Amino acid sequence: MSEARTGRVSHAEAAGVLATRDPVLADLIAAGGPIRIGRRTGSHFAGLVEAIVYQQLAGAAAKAIHGRLVAALQDDVEPEALLALSDETLRTVGLSTNKARSLRDLASKVLDGTVVLAPRGLSRQPDEEVIARLSTVRGIGPWTAQMFLIFRLRRLDVWPVGDFGVRQGYGLAWKVPMPTARELEPLGEPYRPYRTVVAWYCWRAVELYAGAADSALTR
Repeated sequence: MSEARTGRVSHAEAAGVLATRDPVLADLIAAGGPIRIGRRTGSHFAGLVEAIVYQQLAGAAAKAIHGRLVAALQDDVEPEALLALSDETLRTVGLSTNKARSLRDLASKVLDGTVVLAPRGLSRQPDEEVIARLSTVRGIGPWTAQMFLIFRLRRLDVWPVGDFGVRQGYGLAWKVPMPTARELEPLGEPYRPYRTVVAWYCWRAVELYAGAADSALTR
């Protein structure tokens, strides 16, 4: 089992290691301040439900819908409880048909074992397997799975090359044209096994160098 997956190295310690490898990254870490990837509360299932609800919606609207859904579940955000809700109830809380199907698919796949969310089971799965299993769920793609790895499982070596902010931030920090996802993939190799930290500071670079507002990813 790798160091990144056992938790023996903290995010801050990983940032310190990376700062010795690359002067550009050292400057970005100094400007961006300590890395902030706080521990998320609630179950992993509840976190994925929230992620699906929030997809492609403005924050206020998503928050309202999510709040009504949790209320309909009587704060019991578990697969069995979600599957017990009627289609009418899911519509009433504000979920689209596609999102309702996605939530039902997630709940079903957790119950049949396709998606493993038990901490002990997840600890034995490499990042690639977690992404592959989550991506079988309707409405969950690689990006959502990677965010789950970064913010829920706190994995240290996730490199979300399809994320626009990571690509933009890399270009700003290293003063190069914004790389495509394909171009960014090999650029992360020197930073293994701590690429999550580089991705986080790329998000910070957009805030620092492009004047973007602080995002939920860096709070």
